Amino acid sequence: MIKLIQGNSQHLLAQIHDESIDMVLTSPPYDNIRSYNGNNSLWNEQVWTRVIEHLYRIIKTGGVVVWIVGDATIDGSETGTSFEQALFAKKVGFNLHDTMIYQKFGSGLPHKSHRYGQSFEYMFIFSKGDIGDKGVIKTFPKTGKVGKTTRRQKDGSIKRGTYNIGGGKLSNIWQYAGESKTDHPAPFPENLARDHILSWSNEGDTILDCFMGSGTTGKVAKDLNRSFIGIELDFEYFDIAESRIK
Repeated sequence: MIKLIQGNSQHLLAQIHDESIDMVLTSPPYDNIRSYNGNNSLWNEQVWTRVIEHLYRIIKTGGVVVWIVGDATIDGSETGTSFEQALFAKKVGFNLHDTMIYQKFGSGLPHKSHRYGQSFEYMFIFSKGDIGDKGVIKTFPKTGKVGKTTRRQKDGSIKRGTYNIGGGKLSNIWQYAGESKTDHPAPFPENLARDHILSWSNEGDTILDCFMGSGTTGKVAKDLNRSFIGIELDFEYFDIAESRIK
């Protein structure tokens, strides 16, 4: 099932039934870092708090919201809006299951001499209740080779262990080169969408992207045999997404 809706997420999410969505993968507007065809003024704290409240209501128990965000730098200071959103999600009932990093290869050159170049975005993983066995993606075949790990315990002692090299992603820092090739100003890579969908959902699940943009989440969800609901405010981006997905 593929359902694409053009309109305002804040209002349309109110029409989705309680606990009917298995997973959300979305990237809301980042402060004023990008110009989304002049729609930036429609995004503010009053809107994102309402959106997060709706997401908690409609996500199933055991479901996950992947919230990919960054912060603008204004008057020499990062806004911290991303952290405010994560803390608000906890306030409405979500667990902050993980704070992951999307690192972009080929970016990060300094724009000013007193500031390091920005090369990553946050990927907050909000969960509702116990997520079961979700959260480990097997992207590579096992090699039979064993790697060694060390982990410092609460009392300060060191615990040594092993892991199978090639058994999957081992870190919550995910690195990708390039972005999806679309006319949208801020698309994320298809492989990023693929890895999250494989991590946090199963075949046949319903995936929602309430800020659909150019439709990367929907395209990958369809390829991976998931149902998809996409909401996009901008007519131009909606047409791009519809073309890519359908």
